[in-house]
Amino acid sequence: MDSLDKKYYKISEVAEIINVAPSTLRFWENQFTIIKPKRNDKGTRFYTPRDIEVIRMIHFLVKEKGLKLEAAQEQIRRNHSGVSRRFEAIERLRGVRDTLQMMLDALNRKRY
Repeated sequence: MDSLDKKYYKISEVAEIINVAPSTLRFWENQFTIIKPKRNDKGTRFYTPRDIEVIRMIHFLVKEKGLKLEAAQEQIRRNHSGVSRRFEAIERLRGVRDTLQMMLDALNRKRY
């Protein structure tokens, strides 16, 4: 999981972190009331690390689990904490898998 050490992120930075197009983020903002980026006088969106975590959760439901937007909204509405815990567990497991894969790759390189 990326370390989110800044207070605010622009839409292009968030799109890169999540690996989606900025237009997808704007669309999701219209579809999910849970996404509320701050805006300056010019209308530029500024996302907090908490906003990014919510967007990651939506990305997980829509892109990885394959839920339609309405189903993802319902999941979040009915069981936000359950979805959040499941998402966090999967993210931790991916981190463990990546670490193990790096170790395996290092062992294989050492053998040859």
